[in-house]
Amino acid sequence: MGKRRDRSRRERARRAGRLAPPDWLLAGLRPKPAPVPWAAAGRASVALAAPLAAGIAAGAPDVGVLVSVGAMFGVISDTADVYRMRLITIAVPQLFGVIGITLGTLVYGHGWVAVGILTLVALVSGMISSIGAVASSSGLLLLLTAAFGAGLPLPGPWWKAPLLLAAGGLFVLVLSLMAWPLRGRAKERAAVAGTYRALADLLEAAGGTDYDSKRLALTQSLNEAYDVVLARRARDHGRRGPLVRLVAQLNVLVPLIESAPAAHLHGGPLPAAFPAAVRELADAVAEGSTGGPALRLPAPRTPSEHAVDAALRHVATVVRAAGPDPHNAGDRLGRPSPLRVRVRNAARDIVLSRASWRYGLRLALCIGIAQALVSLITVERSYWITLTVTFVLKPDFGSVFSRAVLRALGTAAGLVVAAAVLTEVPPGWWDVPVMMLLAPLVPAVSAKGYAFQTAALTPVILLLTDILNHQGPDLILPRLVDSVIGCAIVLVAGYLLWPESWHTRIGDRLADAVEDAAEYVRSTFGTAEEGDRVRRRRRLYRDLSAVRAEFQRALTEPPPTGARAAAWWPLVVAVERVADATTAARVRVDQGAPPPAPAETAAVERRLRELAGAMRSSEVLVGVRLEPAGEENDVLGPLRQEVRAACAIASPQRRSGLRDRTL
Repeated sequence: MGKRRDRSRRERARRAGRLAPPDWLLAGLRPKPAPVPWAAAGRASVALAAPLAAGIAAGAPDVGVLVSVGAMFGVISDTADVYRMRLITIAVPQLFGVIGITLGTLVYGHGWVAVGILTLVALVSGMISSIGAVASSSGLLLLLTAAFGAGLPLPGPWWKAPLLLAAGGLFVLVLSLMAWPLRGRAKERAAVAGTYRALADLLEAAGGTDYDSKRLALTQSLNEAYDVVLARRARDHGRRGPLVRLVAQLNVLVPLIESAPAAHLHGGPLPAAFPAAVRELADAVAEGSTGGPALRLPAPRTPSEHAVDAALRHVATVVRAAGPDPHNAGDRLGRPSPLRVRVRNAARDIVLSRASWRYGLRLALCIGIAQALVSLITVERSYWITLTVTFVLKPDFGSVFSRAVLRALGTAAGLVVAAAVLTEVPPGWWDVPVMMLLAPLVPAVSAKGYAFQTAALTPVILLLTDILNHQGPDLILPRLVDSVIGCAIVLVAGYLLWPESWHTRIGDRLADAVEDAAEYVRSTFGTAEEGDRVRRRRRLYRDLSAVRAEFQRALTEPPPTGARAAAWWPLVVAVERVADATTAARVRVDQGAPPPAPAETAAVERRLRELAGAMRSSEVLVGVRLEPAGEENDVLGPLRQEVRAACAIASPQRRSGLRDRTL
């Protein structure tokens, strides 16, 4: 009887497993842990409801709707915490939005002309999206507003809609900058202080099992802090005290960050006084205070603790100094290139990049099909199809396949809310309090996941467009059908027709990281300048952070892509250990260990480049257990052991290119 009950239980479990949603879909439906941006939610409520109320009061609700639509686009772009960056992240995309709405308004109702113009806009939008976050947001608004203008009859003349949308974006910008005179550089100081606290967590985790996760958190925090501080510095050409002080407080962390891998690999857990001292310095950075008592640190016992002690005391000197860093740490990483140089380089990269052309062509094909369906076929369709294609095929939102499914699910959930609003709420003044409740959901849940963002945006857009076309609940079913059609276009023309979409890009990106690791080894033990070594270390850890992000994205793909991505994980960990071992070896040299001979360094560099080549030629991996590196006589011993382990994982059949060579 017992065996029969066990078999019955296993059978029920198998049946339940067949009915359960797949893991890649559950990953997208599971809300991400992210704090609610209460300030952004409050701004969204005011920015979308106030113009609507003003338009209704003035007897011109269509004018209020267009201003609210512009404000909605501004809310979508309002992602920066630093006030100076908001000038860019909100204003620049709004400029592209004005261009898009102008083009869309001019081609409204012109059939093939509208198809051709929106296809060309999609090509440009897709290509510029590869530059960076601001360009990606600009490309998104360019295409969204063009589709909006080409799909809805907007009040004339042609310049009215662009002007009103720009007014809505300007309103959001003004609201987001109101606290700037009071808070000043508080956001920049908070970003740098956050890096200090992340470093304290890393030092606390040295020698433990949480070290890898803490290192990833530190890398992300360091990247964000440098983006914030150096973005300011690119626009400030003097050497003003507060600016140089912030840059110096960030740069001086580099030796302390480099000492962490040495403590983790060779020193074991650090005394609690070290991370506690870093947290005290973080508080000083956040408050902008100077001076303070001397650090109370225990006497170092190992070479790793000596490195941490020396680096931490230097950090304290810089943080507590009243003026700029006397060691000129502010210029260690060099000044960013002028804006005109960066724009010229970005334009050149776009034109010459095969990846930007491929994505631009994919987006143009899908938008062309969607707009042809809207403009040429005598079936009642709308701009919603083109909007769906734009959101689903966005390059930095995650997996295209899972986004298509999540878009349909999120739209269905949003339509339930929209149906209740359009059915039960009488048009007019009641739309204002409803908008005040719906608008804050857009920034509040966007960080939780793509499906949640879609569910929040859907009722907001439908409520605004209903004020223009007065269809009421009749909007619901057509919008659901339009969403399904848009998702189907993306799945066929933007996914199935492009075999590269079925494969993970982890291998190529990880190979790039391995090549950067080879350059890091060369600069670390060669004759490169200190600034070059620091820049290469930052680039390597940035690459590894990007590989982890790509790994998480690939896991949301349906089989077999997700399973192939999971097979890369042991090698991702191995390459991270190679980077840590390189940094730890450098710290040992700085603490008095004999430096390696040039031939030894060249051998490690050569093997890493061979490893990168092997990774590009095959995605067949096998798991090999990584044994911790032991202490060896020469400084490169642990590094060689980590490289051997990585080669073993990447070469299950001991390929001839890596088989007979030894380090």
